[in-house]
Amino acid sequence: MKGLQVVLLPVFCLLSCSDTQTQRTKGEQEVERIIRILSADDMQGRATPSLGLEKASKFIDEEFRAIGLKAFLDNDNFLQQFPIRHIKPEELCVTINGKKLAAISVMVITDLQKVSANQKSPVRVMSIERGQHLIKRYQEILKSDSLVLVLVDESHTKAFKDLRNKSLSARTIEPGKAKSGVAVFVLGLRKVHTFAIDFKNQIEDSLLSNVVGIIPGKSKAKESVIFSAHYDHLGIIKPGSLKAYFKAWRFKILGIDSIANGADDNASGVTAMIALARYFKNLNNNERTLIFAAFTAEEIGGYGSRHFIEEIDPSDVVAVFNIEMIGKQSKFGENSAFITGYDKTDFGKILQANLIHSDFKFYPDPYPELNLFYRSDNANFAALGIPAHTISTDQIDVDRYYHTVKDEYVTLNITHIANIIKAIELSSRSIVSGKDTPKRIPALRSPLAAR
Repeated sequence: MKGLQVVLLPVFCLLSCSDTQTQRTKGEQEVERIIRILSADDMQGRATPSLGLEKASKFIDEEFRAIGLKAFLDNDNFLQQFPIRHIKPEELCVTINGKKLAAISVMVITDLQKVSANQKSPVRVMSIERGQHLIKRYQEILKSDSLVLVLVDESHTKAFKDLRNKSLSARTIEPGKAKSGVAVFVLGLRKVHTFAIDFKNQIEDSLLSNVVGIIPGKSKAKESVIFSAHYDHLGIIKPGSLKAYFKAWRFKILGIDSIANGADDNASGVTAMIALARYFKNLNNNERTLIFAAFTAEEIGGYGSRHFIEEIDPSDVVAVFNIEMIGKQSKFGENSAFITGYDKTDFGKILQANLIHSDFKFYPDPYPELNLFYRSDNANFAALGIPAHTISTDQIDVDRYYHTVKDEYVTLNITHIANIIKAIELSSRSIVSGKDTPKRIPALRSPLAAR
């Protein structure tokens, strides 16, 4: 009998899973379908750039096509492409006062592919002294367009090593905004008589794609409402230390791979955005133009949304609903979500007023100390004065899966996600119809500066 129970247990599990599937509403089944595809292993974690990211963009393109959206800017497809440059240190040799320095004590930051210099080259020698703020001085020095040799006091050893380790990873810039400056940071030296620097970056140019579709408005077509979510994630996480290697090995034994699938971050938000596109297309009563945007490269600096705003007139955008990490219940319990930057506009109050007959409630961001308002794509719109907020439910202060290989589909609550989508459908209706217009906020930079 014990053996029979072991054999039958998987069968009972399969039947139970099948029952759960049939009990889901049609909306929940769609949510499950999209998230499963976007967070599947064959998407390889949707790193920027990667074949998995391209595969995800094509999937979203196909979804927009099936829904019947119109392509953005009358493109042939829904892909809004733009160039990006990835820079990674490859070779380094620094000799100072006749001695070749150990690589661990040197850090070079430059957008140039090659650097060869010596004491005959024009150079500025600077220092970061004991008691000074390393990161602040580092950021100030990087603004220079010349060759700068920076002597870092040994009291900053730990922070210097952390910063250097980060500098060895690939950086991303826009090709047209590469700088000619070269900053060479050296730990533990006080004087420089002679020096020689030979440095090489590996530079890779690629094309990235936002996926953007629209539903043209009727009486207020010039005015637009944006529903957005980023579809990129971290890709495959490689162990960075011996400890991390053994942790990854242990995960493999337990059946956990090294792919950061990004189910909650942010397949959940993209799923909501696609579902909203289908809802409003079927409704077909939007007075304002609706734009549905899946942004790329959010995780490495918000490059997708930064490029997108170059193609629009910010004064035409009435509001931005940015959706990120809605896969699990918020700290406020069921039927709730929070809005970042709640106090900056009356956006949240308008949404809540439209839910007067609903049990759902939007709360202000409970994690103001984490600056979440400035950590997602909404920030690039808000910088232009647009009422742009992120809707989320993530308990980011205790989320054990955030930015790890454990952010898998199985950790998500599908019914919860469907409820969030329904709440956004209902709460956005007066903005979509043109009845309500959220108050704008002071612009941090002008539209011209953004372009």
